[in-house]
Amino acid sequence: MSDNSPAVRVRGLVKSYGGLQAVRGIDLEIRAGEIFALLGPNGAGKTTTVEILEGYRKRDGGEVSVLGFDPGRERAKMLPRVGIVLQKTGVDRFLTVIETVTMYASYYPKPRPPAEVVDLVGLADKSDSRVTTLSGGQLRRLDMAVALAGDPDLLFLDEPTTGFDPSARREAWDVVKDLASLGKTVLLTTHYMDEAQHLADRVAVIAAGQIVAEGTPGTLGDRNLAQARIRYRVPDGAVPPGDLGGVPDVAGFLVVTSADPVRDLHTLTGWALENGVTLDGLEVSRPSLEDVYLSLTEVGA
Repeated sequence: MSDNSPAVRVRGLVKSYGGLQAVRGIDLEIRAGEIFALLGPNGAGKTTTVEILEGYRKRDGGEVSVLGFDPGRERAKMLPRVGIVLQKTGVDRFLTVIETVTMYASYYPKPRPPAEVVDLVGLADKSDSRVTTLSGGQLRRLDMAVALAGDPDLLFLDEPTTGFDPSARREAWDVVKDLASLGKTVLLTTHYMDEAQHLADRVAVIAAGQIVAEGTPGTLGDRNLAQARIRYRVPDGAVPPGDLGGVPDVAGFLVVTSADPVRDLHTLTGWALENGVTLDGLEVSRPSLEDVYLSLTEVGA
């Protein structure tokens, strides 16, 4: 793989189970050094796609290159350069943290020093603690340490923070960001839209076995071009100008859909100042990443 080659390249990927076509002609490219989030509902083909990339599952057709290797034919060559963090931990709970990482590091030809890996994931103070004493968040950090033991170029993270409390999730996000700063490529699957928003450089949404949208978290599905929503409340009897009266929601706020929120806010606030009207709870928003995701998966389903 040359320096300019993508870490992952997929063209026309297909996979069927009996009469069910789970993956239908997926094209995908993940650049080296980026965090890429693959989003999709259960049954959309997301897990099958990732398992094909990891070499766990054979494809029926299409071309797949992971770090320059075909995972279906060259998995043994690919695996030393890949780290995989599954949803459930599989480590020996009676070893210590450092013993666990040292054991996994011994499986690789050019491992990262175990103590360095333990420090990287924030478990240096737990290095000599047995796995049985770790919290859920610390166990997930250990899973990441195990995946990093071989100093991989590409890391697969499958739902890395499922079941975490908000604090533990933020800590895990910091670890992932640190990995990216080391030049690692990360393929993340998650059901948390805020996780994708916070971590990913780019996002793809898969529905019904196909990629239905791809872009940055801010531009996915033309999110940045979508109409804005202006929401506010005025005293009884006040009549906003033109079309800015909007439609009242269940809380009594007026909601206006605007293609030009700057212009409409200027008009609305000018009217309010001129007439001494208070615009309570004034806010402007565009569709969230979750809004866009739901609309895309409903269309693609």
